Amino acid sequence: MIQEELLLNDHNKEEFPPAHTAEHLLNQLMMRMFGCERSRNAHVERKKSKISYILDRKPDRKEEKEIEERMNELIRVDLPVTFEYVTRVELEGMIMDADPDSPDSKLSLDRLPADSSDTIRLVRIGDFDVCPCIGKHVRSTSQIGRFELLGTNWDNDKRSFRVRYKIV
Repeated sequence: MIQEELLLNDHNKEEFPPAHTAEHLLNQLMMRMFGCERSRNAHVERKKSKISYILDRKPDRKEEKEIEERMNELIRVDLPVTFEYVTRVELEGMIMDADPDSPDSKLSLDRLPADSSDTIRLVRIGDFDVCPCIGKHVRSTSQIGRFELLGTNWDNDKRSFRVRYKIV
């Protein structure tokens, strides 16, 4: 039996799977630490990545260090990265039925392109994160490597906190 790869939507990027998977972890970690949304401004590359978050306040140095430590702990515990295919209707039901403390409760359809397929691929990282995504990922977090925080910038007017990191 020949199995064809399911093409859900066109994708114009060739991600570096370790950095892209780390982006998912960082998004969920920032949501949990600072109560913000997933980033809407990410530039994820092999050599260096940049992601911005809208926060109520600038994190202090201790919190920046905690981001790096918690990211590396998530990588070390070797969470499985799995995929699940659902329809838009099923996804809406999952969101409504989710425990408020579950990552499923933070799922949203509002970032999906208007012309996206009815079938949605969810990427799950253990019980820590779930997000619709068509990109490439590692099979488990231990394959990411080490998360190294290169620096941060704070834009007080925009309330934007930019994180620069690399995967070693």
